[in-house]
Amino acid sequence: MSNWLISLEGTPAGHHLALGLALMAAFLHALFGALQKGRHDPWLSRGAIDLSYGLIAAPFALFVVPWPEPHMWPIFAVVWVIHVGYKLAQSYTYVLGSYTVVYPVVRGTGPLFTVIGAGFVFGETYTWVQWLGVFALLGGIYALGWYNLRHWQMGREMLKPALAMAVLTGLFVAAYTTLDAYGIRATADPFTFLAWFFFIDGFFMPVIAGIRWWNMPARPALGPLMGRGVLGAFIAYASFGSIMLATRLDSVGEAAVLRETSTVFAALIGWVVLKERVGPRRLAMMALIAAGAVLVEMGG
Repeated sequence: MSNWLISLEGTPAGHHLALGLALMAAFLHALFGALQKGRHDPWLSRGAIDLSYGLIAAPFALFVVPWPEPHMWPIFAVVWVIHVGYKLAQSYTYVLGSYTVVYPVVRGTGPLFTVIGAGFVFGETYTWVQWLGVFALLGGIYALGWYNLRHWQMGREMLKPALAMAVLTGLFVAAYTTLDAYGIRATADPFTFLAWFFFIDGFFMPVIAGIRWWNMPARPALGPLMGRGVLGAFIAYASFGSIMLATRLDSVGEAAVLRETSTVFAALIGWVVLKERVGPRRLAMMALIAAGAVLVEMGG
């Protein structure tokens, strides 16, 4: 499979596969976010997910895929630090704000800086139609943030800090998307990067979650929590793995922007599953974000 994927890099078939992978990542990332935000404390959910995918990835990293080249270890170290910052910021964001309020801002702030970063790191350029799509996406995001600031009542006293943390988390999204794309392109076998990424990435948040769980007055049962963790691990493999492979096969900026159609999926999940009120105006703003992502893809 590695040889087949590598043979598709820079080809029309690779572009179409990257498009499909990015759309799949969009849906699964919205599902992943809802899973972390849902029934359990977001810190505990993330810890259970990370522990599960780290343990599952370990035998593949150690015994199945080729070992990373020496130049990959510093890259993995920086990737690990960026992802730790992202997960800390994301957990604080989910604690402070409702899912359908903060998720679009998190996922929408990242693409602009990813597009800029991809221009510097990979020399990618974009047409005026694509830039129109980027600004449409940003317009939808900040209109949504302004609307929430004026009208959202539930947990309103924490809304400003929640939106600020959402923007910070979005900056981490841009950083890890660009750096992950660099890392998966820097190794000969893309599955080496994926296996070692999940293996290394899985052993920070469980420590934080374990300390938090131990200090809780009423500790949640570990069985349902770990069940959610295992489910989240497989969603993470499909979601993060898909977008990383998409950035190896095709444009980093386009793949990152197209993934942000996840805001529409997030609105539907928040409404149907988490029973959060969305409303037609907020849904229209989320649709504008998705339309901007589509313009970026079609304008290339």
